[in-house]
Amino acid sequence: MTQPSVGSTRHNAPMNELSQAAGDRRLERAIVLTLLSGEGERRWSYGELAAELRIQGELLQTVLGRLSEAGLVCFAAGEAWASPAARAIDELGLIGI
Repeated sequence: MTQPSVGSTRHNAPMNELSQAAGDRRLERAIVLTLLSGEGERRWSYGELAAELRIQGELLQTVLGRLSEAGLVCFAAGEAWASPAARAIDELGLIGI
């Protein structure tokens, strides 16, 4: 039986890729929760959101793109907001911290 090499998992993915994926998931959750926070349907500018989350603008746009493709976030003209689907799920109490 072959042992996995140092720095890899049983699935043969390097540890830094797994760490990156976990970090991306945490960032995705932080963005969605931030956009859902507060009253009403607040729109956040990219600058406000990047400052709030302490991340670079390029990374923010990449993650917003993924969240938009998943139907959780809307963004246009330099602003981002929670999608109606994300708000409905939140109102049903299915999103917990």
